Amino acid sequence: MTTSFTHLHVHTQYSMLDGAIRVSDLIETTQQFGMDAVAVTDHGAMYGTLEFYVKAKKAGIKPLVGCEFYLAENGMHLHDRSAGHNFHLVALAMNETGYHNLMKLASLAQTRGFYYRPRIDRQTLYRHNEGLIILTACLKGEIPWRLTHNDPAGARDRALEMQKVFGDRLYLEIQENGLPEQAVANEGLMALADELGIKLVATNDCHYLTQDESYAHEVLLCIQTGKTINDPNRFRFNTNQLFFKSGDEMAAQFGYCPQALSNTL
Repeated sequence: MTTSFTHLHVHTQYSMLDGAIRVSDLIETTQQFGMDAVAVTDHGAMYGTLEFYVKAKKAGIKPLVGCEFYLAENGMHLHDRSAGHNFHLVALAMNETGYHNLMKLASLAQTRGFYYRPRIDRQTLYRHNEGLIILTACLKGEIPWRLTHNDPAGARDRALEMQKVFGDRLYLEIQENGLPEQAVANEGLMALADELGIKLVATNDCHYLTQDESYAHEVLLCIQTGKTINDPNRFRFNTNQLFFKSGDEMAAQFGYCPQALSNTL
């Protein structure tokens, strides 16, 4: 029996020099896995939305339109290092209003917040929050980052702040990618979920379609960063698990937290 699951954190070819999944291949694999829906959450932009939406609808797949935003820690209008970290955050449109807010945020990121990357900030996100479902993203999301950098109080404060804005539209995102710090983040996120009554959701932060393509993705990152594959100091993900897994594969990894799987539905 195939486990029911929906991927909510996926990077396509439109995550420039970072995502290695072609939209057509994504739709075909979603069908093969018997999944009814799939999200696309490219980095900081929505270039691929139209192609994704049209192809998914044609294939009978429900398209979940989203974006993984960069949030400037100290404000998107600061265009120097004082802006702080670029934290990640996943936003999904739950209706037409949410779709319009996604477009507004992506446009502001490009035209007002661009500094190396297209950025927004929490205040801008909160002003345009209607119709959006929020996931706390990967280890570069602010809440996971604080949990893995000895700041559980800061993580809790941010979770409370976001809960006040988004209510039950906020989900704490756990992943299983083989990274030691991810286990620390997951433990903290599950504790926050219990304490604050925030739902958990399982994702795989997909950057390539199959595990065999992890090396090709490393080459893509080398192109992005101007490094060679032989450079020991090059940027890399240190895992080959960021591929588009089947529902059964996800269930095998998240057996300890079945609600995080069912919440994707």
